[in-house]
Amino acid sequence: MTNNDSKDHTQIDQERETFAQMRAITISREYGSGGGEIALRLARRLGWQLIDHEVVVHVAQELGVSEAEAEEYDECADGPLSRVLHSFRFLQPTMPVSVPIALTTDSRAYNIARCHAVMGAYAKGHTVIVGRGGQALLAQQRDVLHVRVVAPFDLRLVYVMRREGLDQAAAHARIHLKDRDRQRFLQEENHQQPADAHLYDLVVNTAVLDLESIVDIILLALLRKARRLSTPPAELGPGAGLASYPEQPEDFPPPGVPTRSPSG
Repeated sequence: MTNNDSKDHTQIDQERETFAQMRAITISREYGSGGGEIALRLARRLGWQLIDHEVVVHVAQELGVSEAEAEEYDECADGPLSRVLHSFRFLQPTMPVSVPIALTTDSRAYNIARCHAVMGAYAKGHTVIVGRGGQALLAQQRDVLHVRVVAPFDLRLVYVMRREGLDQAAAHARIHLKDRDRQRFLQEENHQQPADAHLYDLVVNTAVLDLESIVDIILLALLRKARRLSTPPAELGPGAGLASYPEQPEDFPPPGVPTRSPSG
């Protein structure tokens, strides 16, 4: 363990009681942005449970199906056949494919079970929930920190090629398919857009910042949000604790421009 790691763990130990007031962190991520890895590191640093594939396991148990069957509907608003055909559009753009997209009975059952899994994880507490609409299902819970992880497409392409051992065409198709699935999933099930920044307390870009630094930033946000849990909602927001402008904002002169003389 390095000195920095030791300091990080000491700080977490010192703030553990404050962190403990929070019940969950939700991680929404663009595919290939490193969001899953960030969630794993967060869970390890905090000693919290990571809820990712566990949702699939819970759904399979609740519906009495195999994990492979439950996986087919994971973060997806349409059936597995249309997902496969959709991927062909990116691998073979000239291939004429037209598939109607609609929720099926099976996907509806999956999403009911998915809600049970996410709400159950929240009720248990001290969990890092990856995807599955957690940012929408738990939007009204003040003791949850909501985080979105993004990155430029070209960097995500490199990440997926390297981590999954895919060539460029296959990685390109997979990113588009997964991003599309997640967007449609949140739209259909929660009537939200995953890219809507207002769903999150924090949006982080992994283009430059390394993953460990982003974990540090998220932990700081978690700590600061925990400290404001007892603050009345009416006292929150960008204007909290700020006095009124001494003049109307449009009267503030740009730098280097002299203040106008009072009239009269």
